[in-house]
Amino acid sequence: MFIVTAKVPKRRYFLLGALAILAVLIAVLALRGGRAAPGADEPSLRAETNEQRVAYLESLGWEVDAEPIEALSLTLPDELVEPYRSYNEIQLKQGFDLTPYLGETLERYTYCVNNYPDRPRGCQADLYLHDGTIVAGDIVCTGANGFIAALEFPADE
Repeated sequence: MFIVTAKVPKRRYFLLGALAILAVLIAVLALRGGRAAPGADEPSLRAETNEQRVAYLESLGWEVDAEPIEALSLTLPDELVEPYRSYNEIQLKQGFDLTPYLGETLERYTYCVNNYPDRPRGCQADLYLHDGTIVAGDIVCTGANGFIAALEFPADE
């Protein structure tokens, strides 16, 4: 039977520890599928102040009034039923998902949109926040041929 001993300098312990931490981080990213958080390629989704909410909408290309026309709290149902299911399909397409917030209370801020193409009036932007973070949003145009759409500014036709 052989017994081998070696003296390892403290620097190597530090290096081994750093490599172990790096391996754990790589494993966590691999388990997440390498995906970024929703909206990670967009400006920060923290929007605790009115200025942050307006700046977020402006970063998407929208010109909105400086103050919301409405601010309210609403509680999502415990299950994703209509019309929330259809609404969540719009959210999923833009990188949001309401399912983690079922049963939670959200804050909704509604802004008048001033630059929707070919619609000088009647369009609004809604932002839904949970604990100061944007978790959903939409553009609603009312009147004849009204619709609801994702927050993305419409492409030129």
